[in-house]
Amino acid sequence: RISRRARASRMARAHESESATTSALSPTRYAHEERVLRTPHDVEAWCDYLDAIDAGDENDDDDDASRAIDRYMIYERAIKHNAHSYKLWYRYLTERARRDRGARFDDAARAKTRACFERALTTMHKMPKIWIMAIEYVRDACALITETRRMCDRALRALPVTQHERVWAPYVEFIRRDFVPISTARRVYRRYLKFEPGHAEEYVEFLRKKQCHGEVASKLAELVNDDSFQSLAGKSKHALWLELCDVVTKHPPSSDAADETDRALDVDAILRGGIRTFTNEVGRLWTALADYYIRRGLFEAARDVYEEGVESVSTVRDFSLIFDAYAQFEESVISAKMEAGEDEDEDEEDISK
Repeated sequence: RISRRARASRMARAHESESATTSALSPTRYAHEERVLRTPHDVEAWCDYLDAIDAGDENDDDDDASRAIDRYMIYERAIKHNAHSYKLWYRYLTERARRDRGARFDDAARAKTRACFERALTTMHKMPKIWIMAIEYVRDACALITETRRMCDRALRALPVTQHERVWAPYVEFIRRDFVPISTARRVYRRYLKFEPGHAEEYVEFLRKKQCHGEVASKLAELVNDDSFQSLAGKSKHALWLELCDVVTKHPPSSDAADETDRALDVDAILRGGIRTFTNEVGRLWTALADYYIRRGLFEAARDVYEEGVESVSTVRDFSLIFDAYAQFEESVISAKMEAGEDEDEDEEDISK
């Protein structure tokens, strides 16, 4: 009986405090206040109340700020009675996020809005739109890299797999930005490819822009050896092979490379496999293999490749391509030796003087 009286007393005081807010109001607001006090669980009543209030211009003057605070208070009262209303949370968060545009990432208003998103996700954690709004909100502040990544990871854990595509879209867009560390972007992209393996070519282009040539070559080699892979860009296996050959010859992996993907790649085996598979590009692949050894400073190995290529090709076109490249290589070697000899002669003359 005592607890029943106490509850009744608290409800009466709460009703009196809410009723006190109806004083000194316009007739329109007074009518809406009466309506929401009678039916606090009616979402449409709260929405009609908010629609009736003029939001004003989005300026930073005192009147606009006071109007925003007034609307936020009404939203908070509405959500207190309807915490599971998607409609109210969506309107509230949209309005706060729109008002915070252009604010610094460490602004107090942003911290309050992020707290509102956290409160919303306690009941709206199965709503992908709320997660996407939260991700886009923290993503807009460039300094919140870790918070954005964690928000995306939480969304992937909370939502079913059938809705992960909606989360990955803003997640991938975020990690492709220049200020995101390349190590973080690569780890996230690898997870994304487990969900969408068909987008491997996008990852290759991303790595190419970031100058990660070792992983570009490794990923291209993986795609070439994957019989089930279908290029979304319409590229054939032949085109992917040529891309791979171009990468490994122009950017050969170093023996002391920090990345394991660089050291694990057998360029010689890759190019010789292409020579056996694509007979119409034999001459180009032999010269590419020789160029790979030249760029690594292994001139004798390059000569052996040229000799092997000249002896093995069966068409005039391939023979001419390899022989011309071989001749240019020998000319460049002779020119370099002559220049080195001239420099030595000049040094000896300087010493004798």
